[in-house]
Amino acid sequence: MESWNKARKVPEKTLLGPGPTPVDGRILRAMAEPTLGHLDRDFVAIMDETRDLLRMVFQTKNDLTVAMSGTGSAGMETACVNMIERGDKVIICSHGVFGTRMQDVAGRCGAEVVEVNAPMGRPVDPGDVRRAIAANPDAKLLGIVHAETSTGVLQPLDEIVSIVHGAGMFMVVDAVTSLGGMDVPVDRLGFDMVYSGSQKCLACPPGLAPVTVSPRAVEYIKNRKSKIQSWYLDLTMIMRYWGQERFYHHTAPVNMIYGLNEGLRMIAEEGLENRFVRHRRNAEALWAGLEALGLELLVEKAFRLPSLTSVKIPEGIDEAVVRGRLMDEYSIEIGSGLGDLKGKIIRIGLMGSGSNRKNIVLFLSALGRILSDQGFRTDLDTAQEAVHKVLARD
Repeated sequence: MESWNKARKVPEKTLLGPGPTPVDGRILRAMAEPTLGHLDRDFVAIMDETRDLLRMVFQTKNDLTVAMSGTGSAGMETACVNMIERGDKVIICSHGVFGTRMQDVAGRCGAEVVEVNAPMGRPVDPGDVRRAIAANPDAKLLGIVHAETSTGVLQPLDEIVSIVHGAGMFMVVDAVTSLGGMDVPVDRLGFDMVYSGSQKCLACPPGLAPVTVSPRAVEYIKNRKSKIQSWYLDLTMIMRYWGQERFYHHTAPVNMIYGLNEGLRMIAEEGLENRFVRHRRNAEALWAGLEALGLELLVEKAFRLPSLTSVKIPEGIDEAVVRGRLMDEYSIEIGSGLGDLKGKIIRIGLMGSGSNRKNIVLFLSALGRILSDQGFRTDLDTAQEAVHKVLARD
């Protein structure tokens, strides 16, 4: 019998990697609601509510706040193709794989890219940004990753955005692994364009890239000298579809927007600040448990992401075996290292509904036993006690 003629049953797994993350049943049920036309008035009402909810999560009043059709990488492409014209000079910072990807995308848009790089596991130094801007006062914008998924580094942005705006430049921020799980203060800090992805802390399936654009950046985009190179990601047309005009652009992923809408409703119900506190508390519990197992974390505490933790693999331990056994024996997915960190770290995501006590305890128990089998001495009781001590705090 052909495989397509058999009933399909996708196995349930515990997603504790860098994304996608666990999707709550409420979101999945919302996505199963009847498909409407992408210009249907009932769907338009859902779009309007989704836009308002996105503004809440981005902490902005930006009129141009939309969900682009595509994953987080489409958000990166959206920022670059709309803000960069061929021949522009731009400064792009990298402290990991996704900063390097932004440099690549900017170059593909025809920009002269000035790189400001930091070692993987460390944030970008504001002093390096200041020196790059002083040496390149004609640069149009600076792009930087807020939450580096490849390393688990949370990049402080207050000082950097002050330097950038002081030079009259635009600021583009990658918030793919931070939006919905930690503070992304778009209006307070005055970011000009911020993009994210639906599959991380927003805890929806992959497929949408929330984007918000400041009025100053909107004016620039509307008055560019050249046509935006991507038709599909052209915000001058997208804003007409998401705005009052409802100008037809492309067929929106209707049921994906249902799911995003429900996920954002859940965030509003929990409360944004409460959600930040939950992600941080559970991350600190995981960190305490990992260190009690005798493991070393890649990133110093001041710069750790609450949503994603990178752990160094002890000498003599095969990280591929660890990840394989976690999946085969416990149905737990975690991430491997990328780039220069390949084979050297594992990455654990606690995002959205996946950031909870049950997942922390389950993961540490499974990891401890697997490491012990490979000859690394662990004390599971001490690790679990460390977790509970953190979670017991007010």
